Amino acid sequence: MKRESFPRGLPPASRAVVLAAFASAVVVSAALGADKQAFLGQHGDWYAYRLNEDGARTCYMVSKPTRTRGKFSKRGDVVVFITHRPKEGERDVVNFQTGFTLKTNSPVAVTIGDKSFSLFASKDTAWSREPGDDKAIVTAMIGGSKMDVKSTPARGGAITDTYSLQGFTAAYRKITRACGLK
Repeated sequence: MKRESFPRGLPPASRAVVLAAFASAVVVSAALGADKQAFLGQHGDWYAYRLNEDGARTCYMVSKPTRTRGKFSKRGDVVVFITHRPKEGERDVVNFQTGFTLKTNSPVAVTIGDKSFSLFASKDTAWSREPGDDKAIVTAMIGGSKMDVKSTPARGGAITDTYSLQGFTAAYRKITRACGLK
């Protein structure tokens, strides 16, 4: 992830206002005991994070598709998450956000190399059917180079999103260590 620099064309007086507003937000967040999110790093096409919520640690990684095939008129954010929530006994939870409402009772198909998985759809997200499926998907992702996710919007034909798995293993190791898992 590239660090954005301060806009050069912004007049000094405006910079001071922006900096003061930012500093106030940081102070207020700290005073309220706001939860903290830490960026753990970018690995290839994957971004790793740790979040502390009410004393519970959540570690997750996220990526966007590198290619999309199919026709659609409007689409929101399209991402895949891999999440660990050790306090809740959750590890390797795989979740796809499709960016559109999915067709009712339409499965979402995930293909990684010669492995295929069928996920269930709910509104604009897709989840594995069983926790063991999550682990199998993650294992396939570790050994794969790309992942195709085929879904069907409530209106229109099938959409296939392709995700690069470059950097997946490094990001996965990072979130696993950050959550104190082995």
